[in-house]
Amino acid sequence: MPEPLRMNRCWVAARAVLCVAGMAATAALNAFPAPDPQPEKPVSAECAEYIADIETQLAKAKSEGNDDGVLAFTRTRVGADDCSDEVLDHFSGEGAVQGSR
Repeated sequence: MPEPLRMNRCWVAARAVLCVAGMAATAALNAFPAPDPQPEKPVSAECAEYIADIETQLAKAKSEGNDDGVLAFTRTRVGADDCSDEVLDHFSGEGAVQGSR
């Protein structure tokens, strides 16, 4: 059976090696630049029309004194574009979209 003092030294040495390796890995990851953001993909005509319709409904609601917003569903008939991502991207800064799907 190994001596307790020798066993403790081994654990301390192992921990020190792991800490140094972790710091080296962190420094290496921080040295790389962040990836370029993805370019915006064009919005289909159907989705652009749907977003414009939501904008119109929001403007109408605000003009009537209703600041609660507008409920918009992004799932449409079969075969139509699913505009959920485009709607979320468009309204994400305004806080108009509360949830998705």
